[in-house]
Amino acid sequence: MNILLIILILLVVTRSFGELAERARMPALVGELVAGIILGFLLQHFQHLTPSIWFAANSDIFNGLAELGMFFLMLLVGIRMEPLDFARSSKSAVLIAFGGMFLPMCIGFGFGQAVLPESDLKNAQALFLGVALAITAVPVAVRIFMDLGALESRVGKAVIAAALWDDVLSLFLMALLLATIGSQSVGSFSMGTLLPVFGKVLLFFAITIPVGLYVFPMIIKWFRHLSFPEVEFSMMLIAALAYAVLAEFLDLHQIIGAFMAGMFIHPKVVEPRIYKRVEQQMSGLTRGFLAPIFFVSVGFHLDFSAVAQAPGFVLALTGLALVSKLVGSGVPAYWTVFSRRDSLLVGVGMSGRGAVELVIAGVALEAGLFLQPDPPDVIVGSMFSAIVLMAIVTTVATPIALRLLWRR
Repeated sequence: MNILLIILILLVVTRSFGELAERARMPALVGELVAGIILGFLLQHFQHLTPSIWFAANSDIFNGLAELGMFFLMLLVGIRMEPLDFARSSKSAVLIAFGGMFLPMCIGFGFGQAVLPESDLKNAQALFLGVALAITAVPVAVRIFMDLGALESRVGKAVIAAALWDDVLSLFLMALLLATIGSQSVGSFSMGTLLPVFGKVLLFFAITIPVGLYVFPMIIKWFRHLSFPEVEFSMMLIAALAYAVLAEFLDLHQIIGAFMAGMFIHPKVVEPRIYKRVEQQMSGLTRGFLAPIFFVSVGFHLDFSAVAQAPGFVLALTGLALVSKLVGSGVPAYWTVFSRRDSLLVGVGMSGRGAVELVIAGVALEAGLFLQPDPPDVIVGSMFSAIVLMAIVTTVATPIALRLLWRR
């Protein structure tokens, strides 16, 4: 009964904060994150008043629902991407994406190597910072330019196309990071230990991409002869679970499989009518139920006292996240066909983060990436909270900055 009560509370609170964020012309994700952090903070500090609810929030059932939230979030992100459209992207979009991924990745990794203490996990922790800085949230970028009425503008199209390429490139980095975390020699980056990791990542993509491009369309055509209810939704889940099982078999994380499976469910494979219905069903289940649970679980682990002990690290990480995207995406845009003003808009538009960073942070936390050195250093102890705050700040700051620049 207590698990039902806490789900009721968090759904009411997260939906309310999401509505407030929408009315403030920001992505609902921002409100849901803030709600999750507040709920997690209150439950942590007032657990003695409601011990039964605190116990339910830390139960295996709640943790299982939060893990499902991660899975369905990545599946939904994949469904909203259309990989076959990448071939029509301009050369400038590819260069913007590469610069917007490569520079933040290098800066994040270098920053980690400079400030993190020596431990067996230092290289993996630095790689984690690099991947977290490299990712751009496609849904956040789409929502911002839709609000501006600029989705079909040259800048809007370039940012969306570049963000899609950015996520595909970052997907490989994310798979490498998760494989590194899952390997036995996580702290060693020698060629002998990295070659098996690279091999598993490449094997996963070598299997899933041809299956997604050629086998999925044939199976979906066969689905039309089936008559049981919601066949498309069920088959999509089966495909996502199969990809997730393959990912875990290769020592990757299940979220990589969910993301890849979702990418191959798009209107060019299924009828637009069916795609729209399945996407709405997935969005309702994810954003209406499972995602808020995951965001609350993130809030449970956000430690403001740890952040207060290393404010310089948090501020530097957030600043690097903004500047690296601005320079990494804006300079290639200026080198191609964009003016200075439009290049600045491109760089700012690529700076928004989202739920993907939080999912990666949750996986890293679960894998014990922040437990070494033992006891954890102040900076290592604040890494998870710093990534969460960075995602919130960049997601809030990006639409505000874009609106100001666009009006000018």
